[in-house]
Amino acid sequence: MPLRAIAYASEAIPGLSMDHVDDLSRGAARFNLEAGVTGVLLYDGHRFLQYIEGPEDSINVVYSRILGARSHCELLELGRGRVSGRFFPYWSMRLLWTDPADIRSVARGNWSGLSRGGALRQLGQVVAPHLA
Repeated sequence: MPLRAIAYASEAIPGLSMDHVDDLSRGAARFNLEAGVTGVLLYDGHRFLQYIEGPEDSINVVYSRILGARSHCELLELGRGRVSGRFFPYWSMRLLWTDPADIRSVARGNWSGLSRGGALRQLGQVVAPHLA
């Protein structure tokens, strides 16, 4: 079954607490595990950047939930398409607290084609310190 991926950035709603973000992430991880979706969620206290990957049907279900979430607004889809393999095969959803410069850098990257170069490489550089 071909794998698909979607990346987006969005603004957190005002007053969103760290505990609420942690709860959202844990709930997403449980749901994604059942759906066969993996990915990472970057958060800087104001903005989200998320990358999800998995079977097309599952990605569509997960992304529909994301689009309907009340925890964020101003969602901007950065990239969508077929991927040759998983970039985050062991994370059903990993929340990483990061700084605004990291999110800006990854969001401004080249998401066309979702190749392992461009924005995915930048995302990997942001995530790398958290792999240990």
